[in-house]
Amino acid sequence: MSVDSRHGKEKAAGVDWAAWTPVEQATLLFVIRDGRILLIHKKKGLGAGKINGPGGRVDPGESPQQAAIREVEEELGIHPLGVTAAGRLRFQFLDGYRLLGYVFRATDYRGMPTETDEAVPLWYPVDSLPYSRMWADDPLWMPHLLAGRLFEGYFVFDGDQLLEHRVEVVRHLDLGPA
Repeated sequence: MSVDSRHGKEKAAGVDWAAWTPVEQATLLFVIRDGRILLIHKKKGLGAGKINGPGGRVDPGESPQQAAIREVEEELGIHPLGVTAAGRLRFQFLDGYRLLGYVFRATDYRGMPTETDEAVPLWYPVDSLPYSRMWADDPLWMPHLLAGRLFEGYFVFDGDQLLEHRVEVVRHLDLGPA
């Protein structure tokens, strides 16, 4: 990572994060209760084959929180409760794809987590996450999620390979534009 002294903006792999804009926006929502976290084995789409939180794209006219709740309902057949914002993640891929991710946590849910054509529900103890089967950035920000800290993350990927990163704990989380 370097600092562009002309503008005072941090850069990673040539990315000017202050001027960065996403191509798409997506969400992740993690139900955390009784020392366990609800994850999924993703069957299709971005991250297929990996273990992650349920989530997906933000549709036009939808807030990130509405999208997160909808995606959990679609992927697991449950309705999350006690949903709060936890973090915001910016992903720059070397092929030009740029994704802004919103991370939410929930303290409970209604219904029974059920396998769908998109995901298999999996419960893990919060102190024993399967990081080797997850995206390379997850171990960098998930400890903040689990500790209840708000965070912002900046990641540069080449395919599945994480090249550069920065994660910051923040006092306030702005869910507005990137």
